[in-house]
Amino acid sequence: MRSNKGAVNCVAPVGASYWRAGVVASAMCAAIAPAARAADSGPAPMPMTTPAMAGPLAANPAPFSVDLPDWLESAGGKVYVTGAVSGLAFYQDNPVDAFAGDDASTIDLSNGQVFFQKTDGWFQFFVQVGAYSLPALGASYIDASSATSFFFGVVPQAFIKIAPTDNFSIMAGKLPTLIGAEYTFTIENMNIERGLLWNQENAVNQGVQANYTMGPLALSLTWNDGMYSNRLNWLWGSAAYTFDSSNTLSFIGGGNFGHTGYGRAGTSVALNNEDIFNLIYTYNDGPWTISPYLQYTNVPTNLAAGIAKSASTFGAAILASYSFDDNWKLAGRVEYISDQGKAFGSPNLLYGKGSNAWSITLTPTYQWKVWFARAEVSYVSANSITPGAALGPLGLSTEQTRVMFETGILF
Repeated sequence: MRSNKGAVNCVAPVGASYWRAGVVASAMCAAIAPAARAADSGPAPMPMTTPAMAGPLAANPAPFSVDLPDWLESAGGKVYVTGAVSGLAFYQDNPVDAFAGDDASTIDLSNGQVFFQKTDGWFQFFVQVGAYSLPALGASYIDASSATSFFFGVVPQAFIKIAPTDNFSIMAGKLPTLIGAEYTFTIENMNIERGLLWNQENAVNQGVQANYTMGPLALSLTWNDGMYSNRLNWLWGSAAYTFDSSNTLSFIGGGNFGHTGYGRAGTSVALNNEDIFNLIYTYNDGPWTISPYLQYTNVPTNLAAGIAKSASTFGAAILASYSFDDNWKLAGRVEYISDQGKAFGSPNLLYGKGSNAWSITLTPTYQWKVWFARAEVSYVSANSITPGAALGPLGLSTEQTRVMFETGILF
């Protein structure tokens, strides 16, 4: 996405359809027209708008495409066929062993996916097909064969988008979340693994989303099923203001307006009933991209869902990336999160009621054309744990270190 000296070459974040207000990827494209930054269609087609790429990895700038037949000319443009094939290997201490695949060392597929999308005209769409794994800090690793069925299936995201004007659009289907500053799949993010704050967030939701831009202000509102619960009882929205090409500030918030008495797609009953709020600032200038953000979640008392007492978390993180040249980048993340629910009957949202944790991650990356390779070292430290709810096979360990490597192609 970035050329030498960190200049922006915006071939990815969604111009729109997949744009998530205030995340790193949106700010990296802050120099383009606001109508192309928000969730609407700009006047010119932009290939590979989805999945959004926060960097340091860059999407293929010349993807394969197929022209639509003449009888579909009114819908406009081309259909792009892109994808990602990548594998990872890692070593970790204190594996949780809660699921098959969370061993001390693993070699696995991280992405075997194909993306079909149309990015221009009044009718657009995106369909993602394939297998994937979703590595996250301080959590069990689930291998790709299990993760694909356990989370969102072989079609994890698929939606249509109607864009009648340059500054308004409506999307419907299996949508990427607006929540948080990190995307779902490994290739989209600064780091291979998602962080501790991401473990409180949703990743894919089913529903409807409206998007509107007004100059530097971009707004989105969505009614969906939150944590992939199949119940349309979540409402949230986002507002992002782009001050200039280097500075963006976003607020995102919402939650469950009903009750969901079960967990799904790796989500607990508590997370299926939470409210969540993000404040995200993104700075992008020269070789630097820096994005600090705050996150607050609250699980209110909900007897219908079996939650006797409320609980909450507070988290803070800084994501950063530095571009040495066209090929070499270095990304890092530092974060802290605490579980503030200590009352009898409140749910455990971290490593036991009243626990807290911090992490640090470093990810050097090399990319040459469509091929990439990156290494990663991460460390998690948990405190005030509840025995049996932390790390290690018995849930008694308070630390975990991982060394990971990922390589593949973005075609």
